[in-house]
Amino acid sequence: MTSTVPALGTRTAEGSALQAVLLDMDGTLVDTEGFWWDTEVEVFARLGHRLDDSWRHVVVGGPMTRSAGFLIEATGADITLAELTVLLNDGFEDRIGRALPLMPGAARLLAELSAHEIPTALVSASHRRIIDRVLTSLGPANFGLTVAGDEIERTKPHPDPYLLAARGLGADPARCVVIEDTATGIASAEAAGCHVVAVPSVAPITPAVRRTVVPSLEEVDLSFLRGLLTV
Repeated sequence: MTSTVPALGTRTAEGSALQAVLLDMDGTLVDTEGFWWDTEVEVFARLGHRLDDSWRHVVVGGPMTRSAGFLIEATGADITLAELTVLLNDGFEDRIGRALPLMPGAARLLAELSAHEIPTALVSASHRRIIDRVLTSLGPANFGLTVAGDEIERTKPHPDPYLLAARGLGADPARCVVIEDTATGIASAEAAGCHVVAVPSVAPITPAVRRTVVPSLEEVDLSFLRGLLTV
C-alpha cells in the first residue's frame, strides 16, 4: 500500500467547522509505544549494550532516524543507522505479528468517523512497512489517506506530515483535529495549525490553547470533536 494523496479541494465539509480528523498511530490507536522500547532494548542487548530507562522519554514518539541515531550515539554501538533501522523494524514487526492491542475506544471512534463520512487520515512517524501491517487491524477503509515517516523529507515534530494530510483531504489545518499521544506529535500538529486532542501514553501532557487533554479515547466521540471547533 502506498500513501497516494488525493487532489486538494474536494473533501471539505462546507458549513461544518470540523473538516477532518487526523490520527497518530503508535500509542494513540494501537498500544505499541511499549513495543518500540522493548524492541530497542532487545536489539541493543544483542549488540552488547544496555539501554538506560531514562532514554525512553527521549526516543518515544519521534522519527526512527532520530531515535535510532540517539541510541547509537548514547551507547557507542558499532552499527550504522541504516542497519539499526532494519533491525528495529524487523523486531517491531515480529512483535505486532504476535499481538496488536488497540487502545480503548479506538475501534468505536474509527467506526463512528467512518459512518458519518468524516475525512480521516492516519499520520505516523513509523515506516510504511509497519503502517501497512497495522492497517490490517485498524481497517484501511477507515482512512482517506495515510502518511508514513519514511515517505516525507521531514516528519514529526515538523509540521509537514499534518500539513500533507490536511491538504490531501482538502481541509484547512485550522479546521482539523489531530489526536496524538506524545509531545513530539503534538508539536508537529500545533506547528501545522491544528487543534489537538492529547491522550498521553508515556509522559504527562498539559492542556494549552487549542490543546485538550483526555485520559482515554473512550472520552472522544464525533460530538466531542465537533465541539472543539466553532464555525
